[in-house]
Amino acid sequence: MAGAAPPGTPHLGVRPDWLALTREPALEPDLPIVDAHHHLWDRGEGRYLFDDLLADMNAGHDVRATVFVQSRSMYRPDGPEPLRPVGEVEFANGIAAQAASGLYGRRAACAAIVACADLTLGAAVAPILDALDRAGGDRLRGIRNQTAWHAHPEVVSNPVPPKPGLLAHAGFREGARLLGRRGLTLDVWAYQTQLAEVAALADACPDTTIVLDHCGGPIGVGPYAGRRAEAFAEWHAGIAALSRRPNLVVKLGGLAMRVGGYAFHERARPPGSSELAEAWRPVIGACLDLFGPQRCLFESNFPVDKGMVSYGVVWNAFKRVAVGASPAEKAALFHGTACRIYRLDAAAIASVP
Repeated sequence: MAGAAPPGTPHLGVRPDWLALTREPALEPDLPIVDAHHHLWDRGEGRYLFDDLLADMNAGHDVRATVFVQSRSMYRPDGPEPLRPVGEVEFANGIAAQAASGLYGRRAACAAIVACADLTLGAAVAPILDALDRAGGDRLRGIRNQTAWHAHPEVVSNPVPPKPGLLAHAGFREGARLLGRRGLTLDVWAYQTQLAEVAALADACPDTTIVLDHCGGPIGVGPYAGRRAEAFAEWHAGIAALSRRPNLVVKLGGLAMRVGGYAFHERARPPGSSELAEAWRPVIGACLDLFGPQRCLFESNFPVDKGMVSYGVVWNAFKRVAVGASPAEKAALFHGTACRIYRLDAAAIASVP
């Protein structure tokens, strides 16, 4: 089937020739962007490395910096299991150094790094965080564990499904509180059926900034297939409750995964930004209304979302959804909130020529 997932992964296959069928000039090409969530990898499902990211960053939008988020890339092949994710931070930091050399233009790829550390270790995760911090230089900004879980076999987005109940695990919460004391964020990828668990986690860790990935995981497959209105009502109730937690912000994006049920990858041509904006506006618009621009940040979620939409088109879609925002609100949504949450130099990013 067109866009079918490569063996061993739920991610959609990336088809450059198919994506090239829909091309658009960048809207508002001078609007500075920090891509608040992307991955890099070289594994069975394909490659997405610095050259691929750079090509996407050069697709016409003014993407000035990016945030790398854990994706099980380049883990150490041996040594103590808890320390193996240090290899991923070494890898991402190397890409960041390559980008910072100036040889590839003024695009700060991997300017912030969200790593993996097993938070269920509780206080014992401290030396792991120390090792990650050393490996990342001054770029380590947060931690993410694999937590998106659902009992239905079609509701899956991780090649290695996590164990259920991690968000309520006592050790996980202890580790999450430690992140706050260290000035690190906690990224959480959870489906709409887990949003009550995220709310309880936010209450248990009031001094830790929690970044909710991918709009809080609205589901459109499995038990929710063909029931978008009912699914939206359930998701909206959960996301509204989360908006009342002041230590929580939400990433706007990640809606081009198979689990969202939009299925644009099954068509003869990829979607344009107007169609994407129309499809995604209810979800993204609700997040904007509930959280406000100061607690929302746009993300590409590439290359995961690249199975359904190209980089240039996805940013055009976000700009169409945000068309009614003021200049100050757009600045927050497209770079300001990301700079604040991930401690990037907003003035330096804004001044990039």
